[in-house]
Amino acid sequence: MMRHALRPVLAAVILFIAAQTVFAQTPRTVLLQGLTWTELRDQIQAGKTTIIIPIGGTEQSGPGIAVGKHNVRAQWLSQKIAEELGNALVAPVIAYVPEGSYAPPTSHMRFPGTITIPDDVFEKTLESAANSFAVHGFRNIVFLGDHGGYQKNIQRVVAHLNKSWAGTAARAFVPPEYYATSSDGYAQILRQHGFRDDEIGTHAGLADTSLQLAVAPQMVRLDRLHSGAKLGPADGVYGGDPRRSSAELGRLGIDAIVSRTVDALRKDTAGR
Repeated sequence: MMRHALRPVLAAVILFIAAQTVFAQTPRTVLLQGLTWTELRDQIQAGKTTIIIPIGGTEQSGPGIAVGKHNVRAQWLSQKIAEELGNALVAPVIAYVPEGSYAPPTSHMRFPGTITIPDDVFEKTLESAANSFAVHGFRNIVFLGDHGGYQKNIQRVVAHLNKSWAGTAARAFVPPEYYATSSDGYAQILRQHGFRDDEIGTHAGLADTSLQLAVAPQMVRLDRLHSGAKLGPADGVYGGDPRRSSAELGRLGIDAIVSRTVDALRKDTAGR
């Protein structure tokens, strides 16, 4: 009888030990913000010396896509790219970027929800983040910008960092394949599938919306897309028509962005 009475106790003890073992293990994540400083130290020492800094932006994307589009997409894509690379981690996404003037409001700032900061503040933020990672032992600091408006800002930051890091182990990168594939490259893929430029668009059109449906469908308002009326600049949709957007089309772009960026980064960082 005593033996039978002890069985539930032994089972509970075994489950407790197993649970403690699971919690003690380092999480299987490439997201820096999900790790402790000691876990990061150990991973850097073990060879994870590439850090990806995803850059998004908080801006309007028509009535059909939530304003955090670029932030969610940049982090999602950066995570997939880091997982493919195998030696990379992903920094918290930078969500505050130049989006035009607010006195008077210009560009996307004419629509509620858009947030803008000055160019010099943006560049200093990128530079400070990169220097922080270099101090902690990261050797390859990679900027992946999801929005076209600040690409030249990133390039200036990378050039300045590499000049100041001359003679050190750290180096900054901004692989052109990332944004080129998500814009012109993806547009070419859609053309090959029979879609016209007046559907594909440059902002909140079929291309933009399809990418978001593949990454974060909860951020897309399907009822607005299929309401029947074609949207235009007054609605925040530029040069496109999102009504035939789909997650299937979006995955074509996602796959291309990830694979081409991974290939470029492996080539750029080879032997480092």
